[in-house]
Amino acid sequence: MDGIAAVLWDMDGTLVDSEKLWDVALYETAEALGGKLSEEQRMTLVGSNMDDTAQYLLEVVGRPVTPEAIASTGDQIRRRTAGLFDDALPWRPGAREALAAVKAAGLRSALVTSTERDLTELALNTIGRGFFDVTVCGDEVDGLNKPHPRPYLKAAELLGVDPAWCVAVEDSPPGTASAVAAGCAVLVIPNDVPVEAGERRVFRDSLVGVDVPALAALLG
Repeated sequence: MDGIAAVLWDMDGTLVDSEKLWDVALYETAEALGGKLSEEQRMTLVGSNMDDTAQYLLEVVGRPVTPEAIASTGDQIRRRTAGLFDDALPWRPGAREALAAVKAAGLRSALVTSTERDLTELALNTIGRGFFDVTVCGDEVDGLNKPHPRPYLKAAELLGVDPAWCVAVEDSPPGTASAVAAGCAVLVIPNDVPVEAGERRVFRDSLVGVDVPALAALLG
């Protein structure tokens, strides 16, 4: 394995093209609240957790931002997204093959997502639970969501590995920042929004052709 201890995978926009489904839920929720979400505003929410997303929508449409309103708006988004996630999700290019290659090599994996557990379980009906040894969801990190390092640190703790010997696979600025802050090397596959170059990150256009040697090389 050339020193690599585990691969830590983001989900939305990295493994499956589910950000397009989040688009539907967020645009519709904004309209239901009596406002409109622009494409530029939507892009700022890529990689965000539910509470931050709900708060931002309320601000955009000019509604009072209260704990009750955040909870209610979050529930609206969840219900709409659950209906969309209940169908098969579209894979990102090369993602399924990359997961299979890591699994076949006997290398441990974690799914590390800002999506909450209930919606993640729906997504896993498409992705497959067998690819992952552990799963860390957005409602399981005590509010310390990406870009905070806690999601990736928790995944490494659950796997019993040093994050410095892990490779994270990400598509968004918050997720990349989270993985870097946790000490991981990061393979960045930008999707809807650009990710700035920086330390401990390598960029590719897609996951096509990515295997364990390619991932291990990121630790060199």
